[in-house]
Amino acid sequence: MSNESPTEETKGNGRGRREQGPHLKGGSRDARQTAAVVLETLAGAQSPVESAGVLGVSAARYYMIELRALRGLVEACEPRPRGPRVNPALEAERLQKDVARLEKDLRRQQALTRATQRAVGLVGLTAKAEKVPGRGKSGRRRKPTVRGLRAAQHLKSEEGEKPSQEG
Repeated sequence: MSNESPTEETKGNGRGRREQGPHLKGGSRDARQTAAVVLETLAGAQSPVESAGVLGVSAARYYMIELRALRGLVEACEPRPRGPRVNPALEAERLQKDVARLEKDLRRQQALTRATQRAVGLVGLTAKAEKVPGRGKSGRRRKPTVRGLRAAQHLKSEEGEKPSQEG
């Protein structure tokens, strides 16, 4: 037994007795004091008016603090969901990767469909359905500018004048 590490009972105080009560960590000093006063009042160790005096608040304010503490207690006693918690940032990243993968798969399937249709001879049937607005060339002709029309008209008129000047 002398080779074993000291047990939890003998750690700390060296008397072989465990310390009593829960060991709560976290929370400010004021929050822990308020919680202790509320628990003492609920246990009947002191009256609500005495507790209000200890905290330095009115009796009405003490009852509000007590109600808030009891609500927190009840909420903390709700069963927690089992399994790992979902991190929203990681879930969003995973969903974005899924979208990118599915879009890539869609483009691949569309290319395979087009190749199959060309091989069978059905090229013209889906050409209009596959066009995405805003991408690629549209079927409309570009409207010529007025300057371009004037220059073309001027060139045509020069061609017509030259043969008549020579003759």
